[in-house]
Amino acid sequence: MRRFDLSDRPFDVAPLREALLDARAGAYAGFEGWVRDHHEGRAVVALHYDAYPALAAREGEAVIHEALAKFEVLDARCVHRHGAVAIGELAVWVGVSAAHRGAAFEACRYIIDEVKARVPIWKRESYADGDAGWKHPDEGAPRD
Repeated sequence: MRRFDLSDRPFDVAPLREALLDARAGAYAGFEGWVRDHHEGRAVVALHYDAYPALAAREGEAVIHEALAKFEVLDARCVHRHGAVAIGELAVWVGVSAAHRGAAFEACRYIIDEVKARVPIWKRESYADGDAGWKHPDEGAPRD
């Protein structure tokens, strides 16, 4: 079973969250990252995520398996968008179930932080002034 996935279209979090239900769980923690209309004082009009799918899937799975081993959680999942993502749309979702809330919160935070740091997914923002650029180009983002 895959616990990390990429999606090139909007997705519904309800069935993802439902898959984490477990009679042993007393807690669920989730994170939703949405595309905002600004960045560092600039108006953002469009966003595009590029990914190295095979490596992203492998590294995303590794992050989740690390969280399962490191924290006392029952299960965890993450889905990240790639391709064009509209302002206001969901770009990334993380869900974690655990017996206790502390572990669920800690694992959820760990997963989103590690996915952002390690999984090869790059963000290109387009601005209202006509300019565009990759975020974190020093970290291997595609070049314009």
